[in-house]
Amino acid sequence: MSISIHQASVPVFTQGLKGLKGVLTKAAAHVEAKGWDPDALLKARLYPDMFPLIRQVQIATDFAKGCCARLAGEEVPAWDDVETSFAELIARIDRAIAYVDGLDPAAFEGAEDRDITLTRRGETSVVKGLAYVQGQAQPNFFFHLTTAYAILRHNGVEVGKRDFLGMA
Repeated sequence: MSISIHQASVPVFTQGLKGLKGVLTKAAAHVEAKGWDPDALLKARLYPDMFPLIRQVQIATDFAKGCCARLAGEEVPAWDDVETSFAELIARIDRAIAYVDGLDPAAFEGAEDRDITLTRRGETSVVKGLAYVQGQAQPNFFFHLTTAYAILRHNGVEVGKRDFLGMA
């Protein structure tokens, strides 16, 4: 049995985003119950030179929509990074889930061998679709998901592995 690149990407991103939505929902409830300023968590970071929670969520959604768009041969939608609340971050996640789930699976056919052109920090590179998913997009996506989760857990939000996996 073989697996399509659509099956190896869209459901993986969707599950990760649903888990992220769940931990952010718990974080919002935690802040409310403690009477904390939400910025205490939204701007929290694991270390001073790392991005805060808000940016971790934005980057995770960017990797999900960007990877799926590129694999489907679509233009990557540009979203402004303007979120400042848990509700806005959750709405961004919902928008990302709707976007990746809304892509036509047929558009992914042959994407494993499709040239994916990336421009980062002014440098352009070309990689094949499968190498892009496995070696760049999903590892980066999971790095930012994990970091967001770790920021929340470190700050006392009661989340566990089932939350991270979107199974809670």
